[in-house]
Amino acid sequence: MKGSFFYSLKNIMSKRLFVLISAVSVALLSACSSTKLDNVSDAKASSSVASVMADHLNPNSVISKERSVYFDFDKFDIKADQAGVVERQGKYLAANAGLKVRVEGHADERGGREYNLALGQKRAEAVARGLKAYGVKDGQAEPVSFGSEKPKAAGHDEAAWAQNRRADVAYGAK
Repeated sequence: MKGSFFYSLKNIMSKRLFVLISAVSVALLSACSSTKLDNVSDAKASSSVASVMADHLNPNSVISKERSVYFDFDKFDIKADQAGVVERQGKYLAANAGLKVRVEGHADERGGREYNLALGQKRAEAVARGLKAYGVKDGQAEPVSFGSEKPKAAGHDEAAWAQNRRADVAYGAK
């Protein structure tokens, strides 16, 4: 009897071990089911989640495309047709208070170096004041002047000079 009890116990343990190993094998095999890589890339392509990029970093946004305010010859007051640029930039900056910009004033090549630097500074300050009218905080927009040192357009005619009489809103590289 002693022998038959141990034989039965051994037989029951073997069956349980067999069932356990079978169950683990089935679980492992089902976990390794294959998915074509094509299906994975299709799933990514059809995902409805769009990547979000800040407007000032997106080269296709209006905030990125329209950053220059143009001025008349020997003037630093913002023209009515340029007010929309200041408004759009001002509202964007006010909504993104963590952003800082440099307002870069420029002049055309006519006039002396010191005069052009002073005129560029007045243009930059005018745009910075305009931005503040839309809620931009002190210290968020720093006016600087480049005078005629960084022309946008090459040339010595009115078309080139008109492009160079401007103030640019320059965002950091963040």
